[in-house]
Amino acid sequence: MHSDTDFTGKCVLVVGGSSGIGNGIAHAFMARGAQVHVWGTRANAADYSADEGSDLTGLGYTSVDVGDPDAIEAAPTPFGQLDVLVLCQGVVVYGRGEFERAGWDHVMSVNLDSLMHCAGKFRGQLAERRGSVIIVSSVAGFKANIGNPAYAASKAGAVSLVKSLGQAWASEGIRVNGLAPGLVATKLTKVTTDRPDRLAGALARIPEGRMGTPADMAGTALFLASPLASYVTGHTVVVDGGLSL
Repeated sequence: MHSDTDFTGKCVLVVGGSSGIGNGIAHAFMARGAQVHVWGTRANAADYSADEGSDLTGLGYTSVDVGDPDAIEAAPTPFGQLDVLVLCQGVVVYGRGEFERAGWDHVMSVNLDSLMHCAGKFRGQLAERRGSVIIVSSVAGFKANIGNPAYAASKAGAVSLVKSLGQAWASEGIRVNGLAPGLVATKLTKVTTDRPDRLAGALARIPEGRMGTPADMAGTALFLASPLASYVTGHTVVVDGGLSL
């Protein structure tokens, strides 16, 4: 039986696919037949461990500092073709560091600037295959975020970029969409998930009563990249268990 979420013969690059949500998305595409390559920050795939939410088994890997536009430009293209580009890179600076120039600049360079630089690098390959771009932002892009102005602003920028690129590249056959996760247990959310008092407060605000998982996010990514979403362009799907309601 033909499945609309069969990605056999497709090539997928997940930037930020070395751990957390990106890693879950990478494995979901691989499980459905795709060849999947990920970009991460560490020198080698062996530098990641399972207890960090990392599993690079079966995935190609390249170390790329996406906070540096020249590094993005110099990075090798992983495949001769590209069908799906998932942009899941992200950093956050706690301790009110984002109110200072260094923290602000670092977060914006990784969370927003690099989205445009990565998408631009692969635009030609994606157009050849009438491919799809998926930008992973956050529900933080739709509201204030205590202590993290750069994180919130960068994610709001990502949501806006999805709209503008979706409009600009649709005529080339490239669909650009996004997904905005709610609370998912990853390295970036340990400040909440590792503290029972904070976690209880967070869960009380989620109608579904649980945190999201990388697999929850992957389901939406598979949909957006598939023929099922062939008429969806420029939209960011909120995947948060009702948190933002």
